[in-house]
Amino acid sequence: MARTALRPRSAFRLRTGKTGTAKTGTAEPESAKSGTGPKKRAPKKSAPKERTPKERTAPEEKRSFLALVRRFVAMVAAFAFMVAFAVVLARLTLEPSPASEALTHTNLHPGRSLRAYLDQPELRDAGKQIGGNLLLGIPFGVLVPVVAPRTRGVLRVLLLTAVVMLLVEFAQGAMITGRAFDIDDVILNTAGALIGYVLLGRRLSRAVHR
Repeated sequence: MARTALRPRSAFRLRTGKTGTAKTGTAEPESAKSGTGPKKRAPKKSAPKERTPKERTAPEEKRSFLALVRRFVAMVAAFAFMVAFAVVLARLTLEPSPASEALTHTNLHPGRSLRAYLDQPELRDAGKQIGGNLLLGIPFGVLVPVVAPRTRGVLRVLLLTAVVMLLVEFAQGAMITGRAFDIDDVILNTAGALIGYVLLGRRLSRAVHR
């Protein structure tokens, strides 16, 4: 009876010994059986570092220097034109005109002088008055944004032109013989500045100060 009781135990041991994992007592991971392990993540590519001014190449430094020179020359030229324009403006608006003293009158109502210009028998006279005031404002819209880039913008150019022309008109009415304050002249000068800024001043300022 003792021998027959030991045989089943030895048979059970033999069966468990045939398996691959029962001999060591530890189970192999499924990744080891299949031959594939966890995939390694590729290292992230770091963003290219910005070069410091010391690391810049000679061509880049040359281009930046030339850009500064061009900007300086453009600003000096624009300032010179502004000075010349100021001289012309002073001669046209601040010189006394005793012969026209009896014909001049102060105008504080927008549109009154414009209607008077258009009612003149010759269209040439109206063109001179209206076109001349428009031309006086165009240099403001072209040159001011180049000389002072912070004034770039439609509202800023219009405001600056209106302030300058108001001062000129006040000086005409208060101190100059044969001249008078006219609000329509301020309106036309400001409109001329708007035309100059839209056509050329905005692009020229961006090209110089980019």
